[in-house]
Amino acid sequence: MGGKPIVPFATTLHVRDHCLCLHVQRAARTLARRFDEALRPLGLTNGQFSLMMALNRPVPASLGPVAELLAMDRTTLTAALKPLQRRGLVDIAVDPADRRGRSLALTEDGMALLAAAVPIWQSTHESIEAGMTDAGPETLRDTLRSVG
Repeated sequence: MGGKPIVPFATTLHVRDHCLCLHVQRAARTLARRFDEALRPLGLTNGQFSLMMALNRPVPASLGPVAELLAMDRTTLTAALKPLQRRGLVDIAVDPADRRGRSLALTEDGMALLAAAVPIWQSTHESIEAGMTDAGPETLRDTLRSVG
């Protein structure tokens, strides 16, 4: 190898400037930090807010559909639920229809915290959308949906 790089630096610059995955990851981290900061007074992260929103439904959910909605594997979802369960915000019970499964639901405290978080999310979201230029937020949402 002679100490020379295998991949030319020009390739690194090309990837930096063109990689869709890199640009989406950077944008996701930036957005996550904004929402984390906004939700911090409630003791929530943006991920916890999204998870609680996924559980905000008329009947308890099972792990599979929630994991699919959040693009998580079941193990990651189970780990993400633990802090919310410890705080008494989420109830995880044996699914009466399938004893092997779990039923996920917000508790009353969870619903109250989510209700307090929604106006913060709305305000933060409106601020971010107002600062977007060019194609705008709906075009971005459509484009991202076309990838996944």
